[in-house]
Parts: sequence; structure tokens; C-alpha cells
Amino acid sequence: MVGSIPTARADRPIVSSTMVVHSALLLLWSIVFIGTTTTCSTNAFSPTTATTTTTTTTTTTTTRSMTYLRSTSTFNNNNNNNENNENDPTPTPTSSFRYALLFDCDGVILETEELHRQAYNAAFDEFQLKIDNVPVTWSVEYYDILQNSIGGGIPKMRHYFRTERNNRFPSFVRKTQNDVDGPSTSSSALSSVSPPPSTYEEQEQLIQDIQTRKTEIYKSYIEQKAVARPGILSLMDEALAAQDIAVGVCSASTKEAALKVLQVTLGRHRVSQLNVCILGDDVSEKKPSPMIYNVARERLGITDPQHCIVIEDSLVGLKAAKAAGMNCIITYTASTANQEFYPNGADATIPDLQSRNVTLRQIFDPLRRHDSVHHAVELLEGIKDPVPETKPNK
Repeated sequence: MVGSIPTARADRPIVSSTMVVHSALLLLWSIVFIGTTTTCSTNAFSPTTATTTTTTTTTTTTTRSMTYLRSTSTFNNNNNNNENNENDPTPTPTSSFRYALLFDCDGVILETEELHRQAYNAAFDEFQLKIDNVPVTWSVEYYDILQNSIGGGIPKMRHYFRTERNNRFPSFVRKTQNDVDGPSTSSSALSSVSPPPSTYEEQEQLIQDIQTRKTEIYKSYIEQKAVARPGILSLMDEALAAQDIAVGVCSASTKEAALKVLQVTLGRHRVSQLNVCILGDDVSEKKPSPMIYNVARERLGITDPQHCIVIEDSLVGLKAAKAAGMNCIITYTASTANQEFYPNGADATIPDLQSRNVTLRQIFDPLRRHDSVHHAVELLEGIKDPVPETKPNK
């Protein structure tokens, strides 16, 4: 008499040798499947606490599963591997999603750009950055230009020092450990002014060090001031409840900073239900490159980019979404409101989701109605800002 063998129906005894073989094959299939998908637990922000699905959940539940870039997964145990995965030949599990709703983070989930600017200036001040004895600082007006043209913090600093300042780097003060731990009267604890870095490697190291400190400062700001933008949480909850719509976050922000934003504003439960989350250096190209959105779509197993809708707030994000062939709704902020979104292909622009009472059906019903006919659809008709009239050429 053969004993019970645990399968997806562990309470059912197996008495047939054929059924034993079939059960063993099913168990082996489940193990292989688990190896390719990871469901983010509520402790998603600790790489060692990500959990995998069980045999039961792979066969009987409709729990949303997280899909990540494998080698740079934010939440799996391999997140110390820095290889990019855009050329990863590992097959993605077949997707049950027909559509996707992809959110940018900064400026979309919450208004963070001013916090970023303040954190950069605080880091510049700590490093006592000076060019021609003038402190380095970024004004509101200048940062508006940066955020609407360059994705990512390190590329912004490279642009500033290498292009705007014509390869002129600042003198700086690198704090010692004693400075960090507290004041000291010993001569070894005193920080000294370093001349501008002269080699490319030294310049890149300074940029990286500033970015690291800026991220620490920014995270402390987020803890104190982060509030989700109006309508974001309700729309995300609607999408997470829809069985045919995948939900993801695609942000060029430093991974550590973006994770803090998601943790504070969305909460661990919502983050655990996201289907894709690509942050920071998970891809090798920053927006306006379409790579981050292309990789997200591929990981979700969605073949038609027109089935993807991106929520962005800036021109650089819009260009990335449109280059990926996706629909894009702009929820602009005070610092991006004057950008030319419609001339650059935006499908809709609105000040925020709540003020226009935007729902999931209003966004996706136009796609569903024209699902069998591949042509452009009008999103948020009667809700979005009017498209400016084109002035005739004289």
C-alpha cells in the first residue's frame, strides 16, 4: 500500500503507480516553476525575506506574482549581482495579463522633485563643493531643466560638471569618520579641502560619493514629508484587483531611494502585489531611452506595447514611454506643467488623477473596445486637458 504523497491536493491518497509518477512529475514541474517566479512578501524590502510560491498556490490561487529582472532583482537573494538583464535569455513564464499599467515614481506616485533638489544642495553643502570659490547649488529653475531633460541623479551631475561647467569639477571636503561620529578636537579628525579631481576615475568617484550621501539625506526627507499624490492609491488598488491588468513601477531613481518612496507611500502590502518593479541600475540606459519600459513589457509577457499605459509627469518620461510604443498619461506637477507634452505625443494630460475623478475603466475601456483593431485610441476623452490648437503657418 503506497502512502499519501504531497501534491497540490495533499489530502488525497495515491494508490495507483501511474498516479504516483504523474504526481512526482507535477511536483518537479512546480519546483522548476517556483525557480522562475518570486512572489514578493510583505517584508519585501529585505532581500533575505522574499518568499516563493508553494505547490498549492501555483495551481489553485490567483495571487499576483512579482516579475523582476533576475540578476538585479530588488527583492530576491541575488540582488548583489550587478549584471544587466536586457540580454538575459532565460524564458519568462507565460503571462495571464493582457494589459499593463506602469507608474513612474518621482513626481507621479508623490511629488519628490523639490525634495531631490533640497537633498542635492544639502549634500553639496556637506561636501563644501566650490568652483572658483563659489559654492555649488542648484536653483529651482535649473533643477526644473535637469529633471525634464535628464533621467537619474548621477547623469544629472555628470551633465552639470562636464557640460554646463565645461569639465570643471569643484574642490571639496571629504568628511572623516570622526566627523560622522561627532565632533573631535584631534588633528586627525579635521577635514581638509581637496583640490578638484583631475582624473576621470577621481571625478566619477566624487560624483558617486555625493550621490550616496544625497540618497541618505533624501531618504530622511521622505520619512518626514512623503505623501502620495491625489488619486494614485485608489487607481493602483483598482488595477491590482483587475485580473487582466499587470501593475508595475519603472523609475530611473537610485534603487535605495526609490524603495524608500514605495515603502512609505504605497505600503508593503501594495508593493508585494506589484507585478514588475524596475529601479535605478536595473537597466543600463536611463530615460528618455525606452529600455526600462521595453524590459518591463517583455518581463510581463505582453506582446503589444499599445496594451501598456504609462503614468508619467515629465517630458523625459513621456519620451521614454512613447519610444517604447506605449500610451502615456501625464499627471504634471508645478515644475513640469509648462512642458510641451501634447506635441511630444502625450495621449492625455491632467493635473492629477483625483481632481478629474479618473478611474481604471476610463483609462482601459477605450483599449478594450478597440482590442481587435490595431489603431490609436483616445484616452480620457472629455476628462483630459484639451489639446492646444495648432497655429497655421503664415
